[in-house]
Amino acid sequence: MVLWALWWAWVCLALILGIAEILAPGFIFLGFAIGAVVVAVLLALGLTVSLPALLLIFAALSLAAWLVLRRYFALPKGQVKTFKDDIND
Repeated sequence: MVLWALWWAWVCLALILGIAEILAPGFIFLGFAIGAVVVAVLLALGLTVSLPALLLIFAALSLAAWLVLRRYFALPKGQVKTFKDDIND
């Protein structure tokens, strides 16, 4: 069996992406990590597809996760983040 068809390989990828999100926060890697976890669950449930189809599923799920995270964690519309005090004051 090839590596990309194993569920635990996708879990490992999700862990690596989760660690990358901790090191460089911004909800970019977190969307990809969620997509990788969902692909791992689908593979564990018995999904068997080709590599291009699996990558398409991963990309679509990652995009959906990123959009949900962006909507959930974004500032309210029209609000701008401002700072009153400078760190050097």
